[in-house]
Amino acid sequence: MWHTENPIRHALPETNWPTAEEAAGSLLFQLIQIGNLALRSRTWIPAMVPWRATADGFVTDANLDWYRRFARGRPGAIVVEATGIRDVASGPLLRISHDRYIPGLRQLVETVRRASDGQTRLFVQLIDFLAVKRRPEKSKFFQRFFTVTELHRHALIEATGETEWLEKSETAVRDFLAGAPDELIDAALDERERESLRYGYRERITDTHLAHIRELPEALPKMFAAAALRAREAGFDGVELHYAHAYTMASFLSRRNNRTDGYGGGLDNRVRLPLEVYRAVRERVGDDYVVGVRFLADEVIENGSRIEDAVYFGKEFARAGFDFLSLSKGGKFEDAKQPKINHAVYPYTGKSGYECMPTILSDERGPFGRNIPLAVTIKRAVNGAGFQTPVIASGGIANFEQAEEILQRGEADIVASARQSLADPDWFLKILTGRGQEIRRCTFTNYCEGLDQSHKQVTCKLWDRLQLDEAGVALSDDKRRRLIAPED
Repeated sequence: MWHTENPIRHALPETNWPTAEEAAGSLLFQLIQIGNLALRSRTWIPAMVPWRATADGFVTDANLDWYRRFARGRPGAIVVEATGIRDVASGPLLRISHDRYIPGLRQLVETVRRASDGQTRLFVQLIDFLAVKRRPEKSKFFQRFFTVTELHRHALIEATGETEWLEKSETAVRDFLAGAPDELIDAALDERERESLRYGYRERITDTHLAHIRELPEALPKMFAAAALRAREAGFDGVELHYAHAYTMASFLSRRNNRTDGYGGGLDNRVRLPLEVYRAVRERVGDDYVVGVRFLADEVIENGSRIEDAVYFGKEFARAGFDFLSLSKGGKFEDAKQPKINHAVYPYTGKSGYECMPTILSDERGPFGRNIPLAVTIKRAVNGAGFQTPVIASGGIANFEQAEEILQRGEADIVASARQSLADPDWFLKILTGRGQEIRRCTFTNYCEGLDQSHKQVTCKLWDRLQLDEAGVALSDDKRRRLIAPED
């Protein structure tokens, strides 16, 4: 992952944990209304991908164990991992793209309800993503994926001073480029071709020469709406539409979206499809079902969207009727590090990825509550426009005092914590029962993120090597790590 120059290693902030009486009287553990639902507290576990589904996207026992463990800590809400709305191969990620997935998802819902004694609301995050291919070997790229054109021939003439490139066979051109130095390849290939060679081919929502990309505005509202209806049929309390990070809907919102078909360019055009998707979902699931959105407060990439764009989007989403606004930051492909050969580019390795999941190796601001100023700006703008849509803030929220101060200052309505919840799934319950000193505190080293990057089952270094001989403990594929935090 990217780090700032001359990073500072920050210590975990010292904190005082509340008594049970103090916790019960805190704003963190007060009810809040989300659409037609009441959350029992303002504690929220955002979506995390644990890499536990089948290769075909079905719920497994490992998925059930994962969500059961979080539910036992009784947070106000859990958002189930990014769940695909397309019926396409996507590895061990959950899918909701066909009715055949409903029984497994219904079992997941029932598991969380039982484990939390009905106290935790369960939402599912709905995601669409475009094709991302692995970085190929150089020879393989030129032999299988490269199309020789007249532009390439003329570029080679200019680069080498040899005119016979107009007459050489395609095979000869391919073979030459496969052994050519980077300087010559840079001269012969265009920007997208160089990216496909060195990072792997990646579709963009601006590739409107491709029919399926051109037709996204027609296809996506129907796909999201069908998925949302399946979520309702499975028993989820609501859905979160994934408009954040490196994926399709975030790309429509991005300043980099220059589509010329009415779905790119200005703010009103960039928000057009996200609003059309919302309206299609709302029409399908009804007004009495929770529909929220996860979007970026800042893309953190060159020529990307900034807080001004997010303020506009937040107000438009609230105006449209979204039931909550969950904020994130960064996590983009555009500044990601080059992957190894035969690996896919990972959108959390550049600066934007760091800002999404900041670590203890940071600049002087540090990682804790780093994104709260963005949440404040959006919340104030939304409230100032006359909307009371709950705003959910996240990013380095590490203890009770920090969370409570965010709420007391009116900087957000709900606080979300992924990494601390992974470190100790019971931490909210421990706070509420006056056992804060027992909390296993996240050290924010992003060990978990490293596993995610490698597409390995996600665990926490604070507990995944503990009590491996415990009866019935589920182990990782390599048998070296436990998959679920031990009970305290």
